[in-house]
Amino acid sequence: MNENGLSGSAGQRWKKLPKAIVLDSSAVLAVIFDEPGGEAVVNLLQGGLLSTVNLTEIHTKLLLDGRAADHAWNRIQSMGFEVCFFDNEQARIAAELIGKTKPFGLSLGDRACLALAIDRKATVYTTDRIWKKLDLGIEIVAIR
Repeated sequence: MNENGLSGSAGQRWKKLPKAIVLDSSAVLAVIFDEPGGEAVVNLLQGGLLSTVNLTEIHTKLLLDGRAADHAWNRIQSMGFEVCFFDNEQARIAAELIGKTKPFGLSLGDRACLALAIDRKATVYTTDRIWKKLDLGIEIVAIR
């Protein structure tokens, strides 16, 4: 793991994008399930950042969809995004977001995604339009 909390060569690949991009699990699932907005995310997968919390959400969703565990995990791992460990700083940020996000019903996974984006000063991509109402000092792109 490097100083960015990324494993292997991950710390180098995410820098290939013009700016840091964080992917919400909903954005990745839009690609996997060929949903509207997924086309806006496909080119961001290679080098996009994903929290381990959101990785868990994606894997869970695929399992609930009836996919075999190994197949689901291999599909996720082949997508090319950089997995970022949910560290102490992100945990603090996610917890402190509760006051701003509770009125909008955001989950822990949502707040983990936003915490990673805040920590990395990144643009976040999601399908959840309600996030656009948040004033968090980061760019939020709703893909549908």
